Amino acid sequence: MGAHIDTEDPDGEHGTDGEHGTDGEHGTDGEHGTDGEHGSDGEHGSGASRAARRDEAVRAAVEQGLLGPDRPLVGLLDVVGIRESAAELRAAFEAVTAPGTPVLHAFAVKAAPLVPVLRLLREEGVGAEVASPGELALARAAGVPAGMTVLDSPAKTPAELREALDLGIAVNADNPQELARIDGLLRTRSSGSPLGIRVNPQVGGGAIEALSTATATSKFGVALRDEGAREWVVRAYLDRPWLTRLHTHTGSQGVPLSLMARGVAEAYALAEEINRRAGRRQVDTLDIGGGLPVNFASDATTPTFAQYARMLAGEVPGLFDGRYGLVTEFGRSLLAKHGTVVARVEYAKTSGGRAVAVTHAGVQVAARTVYAPGSWPLRIAAYDAKGRVKEGPVVVQDVAGPACFAGDLLAQGRSMPLLEQGDYAAALDTGAYYFAHHYGYNSLVRPGVYGFWPGGRFALVRRAQSVEEVVAESGGAQVDALA
Repeated sequence: MGAHIDTEDPDGEHGTDGEHGTDGEHGTDGEHGTDGEHGSDGEHGSGASRAARRDEAVRAAVEQGLLGPDRPLVGLLDVVGIRESAAELRAAFEAVTAPGTPVLHAFAVKAAPLVPVLRLLREEGVGAEVASPGELALARAAGVPAGMTVLDSPAKTPAELREALDLGIAVNADNPQELARIDGLLRTRSSGSPLGIRVNPQVGGGAIEALSTATATSKFGVALRDEGAREWVVRAYLDRPWLTRLHTHTGSQGVPLSLMARGVAEAYALAEEINRRAGRRQVDTLDIGGGLPVNFASDATTPTFAQYARMLAGEVPGLFDGRYGLVTEFGRSLLAKHGTVVARVEYAKTSGGRAVAVTHAGVQVAARTVYAPGSWPLRIAAYDAKGRVKEGPVVVQDVAGPACFAGDLLAQGRSMPLLEQGDYAAALDTGAYYFAHHYGYNSLVRPGVYGFWPGGRFALVRRAQSVEEVVAESGGAQVDALA
């Protein structure tokens, strides 16, 4: 097959609130099962179509040399799927908001800090939510305008705030000290930045404690139920007519939709109180964050953006009657189902009677899965040496990574067609927080990332790291610094 590779960089909960599940298609672990052969998406497109595109992409990547003995690891992004998700997000909120309501969907850059991805989403009408100078630089490199950018972070420096205010980027102050810092900066400059405060409604956590942002002791935002905090927030707005936004973020993986809706309802009630006491519509925009959980158990996309938007409309109808503009900050739910990490099986062995496939994907691309497998299990799809879906009887086996510690396992005790030397193991649903968040264990290089389209067309998103770059990052130019 002829190569169709564009090597130019275009810019130079465990389900809803239960278990993630595991293997689904291409072998299951029995307990979790699947939703049909490839799963089905209901109102969120076709899981079967997405799986078919993925299978074609893996086969084409092998045929075109993106995968092979000398290129044993790659990240693949489904461009069609990403566009579909962005369209579904827009449609979901358009269906429940009053005509003419300003709505900004700002992608959480931390979920996939890749400039071409941000540019693709920008083309689909999605902006950027950034939480560091690096993320802001990525968004600007992708051409995301200031008016479609939101800065959130619990530790903004004076320099970060100055840059945001000078550019006109929306800023959500995290705490009273940060608000005082903004006060000082605004005394020396004018700014077109929409400004607000982030509040923590303290409605509780989800199944993954480390990701729960609305607990009683969360580090994020002003804790509304702490003594005197709510009155402080109201007074902060009354004293500052330029505070026009209110922000909360309750969602995350493992958080049920009902809890997310409660957090939004608390913020809405606070906005109503501020406006009532101000005697005018001072708060004109609510930033409701993101955090829609992803189903990792099958190819089905559940919950959907439409389900969440309808729930919010039922629980907080005043939010959608046209009096408030809306900002969302979804990340994982836009990208996760559209990414695949594919790794070559370098060796196949047995240990204690169990089959073990030793691959090139482990902790360096899937740190959360390796260190917290109970919270972050991944489905693994088996492909043969030619990149075709692997057939045959299922065998209980482990899928191991290349790092030098025993726990470096992508999957343990999975039932699937036996992976043999030269085959490929694909970690599914890894489009967010996986191959874009490299962990430098054993100085393993970052894999290349390619976008793909039907028909075997690929485009380079991020080239693979070289060992020379690893040396340079590790102080190679300062070899004699400590001698």
